[in-house]
Amino acid sequence: MTSLAIDGKDYPVLSGTVGPEVVDIRKLYANTGRFTYDPGFTSTASCESKITYIDGDAGILLYRGYPIDQLAEQSNFIEVAHLLLNGELPSADEYADFSRHITRHTMIHEQLATFYRGFRRDAHPMAIMCGIVGAMAAFYHDSTDIHDPKQRVIASHRLIAKMPTLAAMAYKYSIGQPFLYPDNSLSFSANFLRMTFGVPAEPYVVDPVVEDAMEKLLILQADHEQNASTSTVRLAGSSGANPFACISAGIACLWGPAHGGANEAALNMLRQIGTPDRIPEFIARAKDKNDPFRLMGFGHRVYKNYDPRAKVMGKVAKQVLDKLGINDPIFDVARELEQIALNDPYFIDKKLYPNVDFYSGVVMSAIGFPTSMFTVLFAISRTVGWIAQWTEMMEDPEQKIGRPRQLYTGATHRDYVPLASR
Repeated sequence: MTSLAIDGKDYPVLSGTVGPEVVDIRKLYANTGRFTYDPGFTSTASCESKITYIDGDAGILLYRGYPIDQLAEQSNFIEVAHLLLNGELPSADEYADFSRHITRHTMIHEQLATFYRGFRRDAHPMAIMCGIVGAMAAFYHDSTDIHDPKQRVIASHRLIAKMPTLAAMAYKYSIGQPFLYPDNSLSFSANFLRMTFGVPAEPYVVDPVVEDAMEKLLILQADHEQNASTSTVRLAGSSGANPFACISAGIACLWGPAHGGANEAALNMLRQIGTPDRIPEFIARAKDKNDPFRLMGFGHRVYKNYDPRAKVMGKVAKQVLDKLGINDPIFDVARELEQIALNDPYFIDKKLYPNVDFYSGVVMSAIGFPTSMFTVLFAISRTVGWIAQWTEMMEDPEQKIGRPRQLYTGATHRDYVPLASR
């Protein structure tokens, strides 16, 4: 099919390099006076993109054409960040140059650190991140001109590099420990782990298994096509907002429990189950249509097959748990529940495979992160995807300010009645 006819007008059908065809309805309203109605935009392409491709039925996730499992197993976060931002894997010289730029931007303006004292000690780290990242626009004026390509690059480097520093400071503030400055001799992940769990009184030795787990976690969550937070970043950017404001908007959207908070919900469910002997009880409840209980961390809105990220993170979870030797029944619950879900006909028929959130919550908890930090870690990695998507939007000649339409169901025309007559 090359076009779709509506009221005698033809609307072209566009084809991407892979994926379903798309009907171009940009002139539908002008030609017919009608809109489309698509709550959640589940059948609407809001942009053209070359960054990430998902085939949910086949369980495929590609970054710039590269399978996510290959990148997670063979690459590192800095290299993947370069790939998402620039479209290609870097040469040795390009990698060294990009890594140097990110490393040299990890420190933050010292005055920005004083902002943390304005928050209560029990403030949620995501609340702090929304405010601090948005406030960066007040400190880095030399990279807020969105029409200058050089400033866009500088802002991108700053956001990617400083996000772990800001996140670690949010955690340190919540537990009353002093901030640690970045160590430029460490990798991206090792530096974050040290700033989060290290103290000035003694050296911090990064466990290579934990560092590798952190790298894979960041890679797996770096981008995921036009999800809610990415669409929020693009929508904010379409108005001409500066990149710091756009990423702050993305963080706010990510904070929602239906988006970035899913791994926390999965871990809370494991804690609710408590011990492996109670699993049959909760499996029965999950199968009961009249019981409101739902197994969290299983199934996915996009993936109707095994989430390719979950395959990688499942291996990581086993490695971390074995290496750290943590004696916690919730990890035994996670392992047994995984096996049941992979073999029970009920889960198989409904395609309720364990998703990445099921495993990532287990891994982050084992490393030592409180659940309040789970979404913050998500924001660190997803900042790369947000920036790549924002940059692509800024360079798109067809980009327009976002302005969805609506199906109005309110009152029709009414004349005003003075208060004395009502």
